Amino acid sequence: MSNFVFLLDVTKQPLNPIHPGQARLLLKQGEAAVFRRYPFTIILKKEVLQTSKNIALKLDPGSKTTGIALLQDNQVIWVSELQHRGQQIKNDLTSRRQLRRGRRGRKNRYRQPRFLNRKRPLGWLPPSLQHRVDSTLTWVKRLIRYAPINSIAVELVKFDLQKQDKPEISGVEYQHGTLYGWEVREYLLAKFNRTCQYCGATNKPFEVDHIQARSKGGSDRVSNLTLACHDCNQAKGNQDIKNFLEDSPDLVNRIYLQAKTPPLPSPPLQGRERYVSPLIGGIKGGDAAVVNSTRWKLYNSIKELGLSVTTGSGGLTKFNRKRLKVPKTHWQDASCVGQVPLNLVFKTNQPLLIKATGHGTRQRCRPDKFGFPKSHALKANFFRGFQTGDLVKASIPKGKFAGEYTGRIAIRFRPSFVLQLPLSKFDVHPKYLTHIHQNDGYNYAFKK
Repeated sequence: MSNFVFLLDVTKQPLNPIHPGQARLLLKQGEAAVFRRYPFTIILKKEVLQTSKNIALKLDPGSKTTGIALLQDNQVIWVSELQHRGQQIKNDLTSRRQLRRGRRGRKNRYRQPRFLNRKRPLGWLPPSLQHRVDSTLTWVKRLIRYAPINSIAVELVKFDLQKQDKPEISGVEYQHGTLYGWEVREYLLAKFNRTCQYCGATNKPFEVDHIQARSKGGSDRVSNLTLACHDCNQAKGNQDIKNFLEDSPDLVNRIYLQAKTPPLPSPPLQGRERYVSPLIGGIKGGDAAVVNSTRWKLYNSIKELGLSVTTGSGGLTKFNRKRLKVPKTHWQDASCVGQVPLNLVFKTNQPLLIKATGHGTRQRCRPDKFGFPKSHALKANFFRGFQTGDLVKASIPKGKFAGEYTGRIAIRFRPSFVLQLPLSKFDVHPKYLTHIHQNDGYNYAFKK
């Protein structure tokens, strides 16, 4: 079952979404035309004076993926999963910072520091987190343009990281936390028996190493820290531990196991046994922190749209999902957010997969991996009506690649573009290309 099709009248006013079969009939009879490919929208050739607003938009915000669902009465008619690119933004900013710092050291060694004139506005979020809010808000506004939405329900949940790790923790122990009575370095020295976890060296100065590098999304929680000698720490860098120790899988498993085990024997602290988080690499904790940081910013941004906004807890979402006996996926979680009818019916089971890719880069100078310039980007973004990332249909009449293809293009400033297909790519002249969907910063697919 496919998603319902968005419908506009000739004045571009949103009407109730219709079944795909009805949309095909309107297109076949010439009463409508294709307005947009993703999300698929058709436009009537006549005006409709009035339509009722009875569509509810439901959101299940996540760290990496946000679930989106549209409900009409007791029917789920349109669903999607929006994949964010927060980690890519963080990696790009890290790379830019390293290149700038290297260039500053080479060319401006004696420049005075300028760290005191940086001001952040109230409610500022790091770019990797602000992106999650902005991309979700973009799709909320887009769906409001294509469907008569009258209400929005958002899952507003706060993760308690200590309760996640140890549900039975309470009282004074909850206030103290994991490292009460310890210093981090002393805690790690006792935990790992003053031994480098990578080469087994002893009687050396040790450094605190992140099992999953911070630049790759790791946290500073003690469950993500280990001991390493200087040489091993430098050799590992920000590599994934599985890549660094690819020849020693048993050692990787042992480090993971020991990372979530408290040191033995544990010192008595007010008669209570201390506890170490079992989360490996801080991955779950990092995702929970992202949701905690962005939840109110997203909620307040959606409220500014002027529609009725309600919230639901994670427990209510889980209760609705269990009651309806549906699997746990992002789009099905979104369908179960907030108040849900007792007889909810899923009219679709094929979500639109939306992946944020961005609009390219404004960087004019392209450096190599050492930070030295290697090429310069051209000023123009468009050529012959096309831009990089456009989804096109290529109809090639003759030659080695004769046939019809659908894919995305990378433009060149000469009569030859690169057509990128799932498994190959080749050059094609723009006269053989027809636009299907202009690049809007997202890639689209359907879950099979």
